[in-house]
Amino acid sequence: MTIKTIVVIGAVSLMLSGCGTAHTVLQSDADAARGLRKQKTYCQSIPRVYSGLAYDFCVLNAPPDPTGVLLPFVLLDLPLSGVFDTVSLPYTIYRQTVDGNLGIYWRPGVN
Repeated sequence: MTIKTIVVIGAVSLMLSGCGTAHTVLQSDADAARGLRKQKTYCQSIPRVYSGLAYDFCVLNAPPDPTGVLLPFVLLDLPLSGVFDTVSLPYTIYRQTVDGNLGIYWRPGVN
């Protein structure tokens, strides 16, 4: 492997680890909600259909990051989340009908 290939694989891995779709579709509801609560978002819930985009918009709808580091990653993640959300539509439509929106609000006993 060349250094260029390693850098590209690392960048893709980093972006996917921050991908809104990965947070909402591949993780449990509690983990996704915990991630948004850590960002101190003002969102109360997000729909499961196109949940990656909703996750990213909720991150943007939080108090500003004083370092300004988070914004470029979220803006890069928006189109990726749109693509991955579209691919996962059959699954997320099913989950939306069965489970409803993903709640983010704080409940006693839930971190």
